[in-house]
Amino acid sequence: MADPAVQKFILKVIMSLPSPVLRAMSGGGVVYRGGRTLDPRFQFLANAAARMPSMTSLAPEEARAASARGLAAMSGPPEPGVRTENLSIEGPRGPIPLRAYRPAEQDADKPLIVFAHFGGGVIGDLETCHAFCGILARICRTAVISIDYRLAPEHRFPAGLEDVLAAYRWSRDNAARFGAAPGAAAIGGDSMGGNFSAILAQEMQRVGEPQPALQLLIYPAVDVASETPSMTTYGDAYPLSRPIMDWFMGHYMGPEADPADPRLSPDKTADLSGLAPAVVVTAGFDPLVDQGEAYAKRLAAAGVPTTYRCYDSLAHGFTAFTGAIPAADAACREIATLVKAGLEASPASSPA
Repeated sequence: MADPAVQKFILKVIMSLPSPVLRAMSGGGVVYRGGRTLDPRFQFLANAAARMPSMTSLAPEEARAASARGLAAMSGPPEPGVRTENLSIEGPRGPIPLRAYRPAEQDADKPLIVFAHFGGGVIGDLETCHAFCGILARICRTAVISIDYRLAPEHRFPAGLEDVLAAYRWSRDNAARFGAAPGAAAIGGDSMGGNFSAILAQEMQRVGEPQPALQLLIYPAVDVASETPSMTTYGDAYPLSRPIMDWFMGHYMGPEADPADPRLSPDKTADLSGLAPAVVVTAGFDPLVDQGEAYAKRLAAAGVPTTYRCYDSLAHGFTAFTGAIPAADAACREIATLVKAGLEASPASSPA
């Protein structure tokens, strides 16, 4: 197997080629679908992935290893001035590994951000969102706590959600330890992490705890019970296709789980009023794009301050592609800027 550093260097060289060359190497012209044009670098990666075994043909442990190898080549470099600390807290069923990110120029008046990675509840770890958490910490000038929650099928729903709830509460209650505004926290995540984040805001409301300072939902899975047109339009997209979505949910949900349960599908909650301010982000070439946009519209209609962005040319999972796709890196930095503005407007932020 090639050295990971060599693989990353080769990929960087390829990705620096002009767009027409990348499209030619991908077998043809522009990929245009649903009124959107796919980034040529994502197009190249999708073409290469089509020649590899699908995740759906792998056992979960094999999929985790393959995903980790692939994403390591795509990830951007560590953010300058951001230091990290690995730690562990006691969760509902054992230890929960966490990673704290602290920027050199931290603003002690800002709430920290708790973040949950993508992976359908089946794959992913602290490395999956490592580069993006560094970007969030540096641009938002606050601490970020990343969660390595339990994965299915070894730990099916609601195990991962329970870990995220426990990690959020611990981080909120220990915020001062990380140089952040005491007693406050924002919640965020991408894909399944976005699912957990939306559910967490609703759960805080259900049990009478304060709302997060902000909820960051990046291409969130908010409805596993319904069909939308984008599931067909982008059903064969890379890296998330409809068969892979079904593979994830087949492992994540136990036989007794109800897909319409709001703790699986937060979009099924009838009343969204009173929830935390939201930054909702979608990717254009993604089976989940419709449901993310619809949830943002529902939040706004319920009176929740909501900022929505769709990155039309990008695909699901782009937060992990900052080292390979310049447009993904730019999007992640814009998202962090939106979160920074949201935190500055939050009542949880103390006056400067």
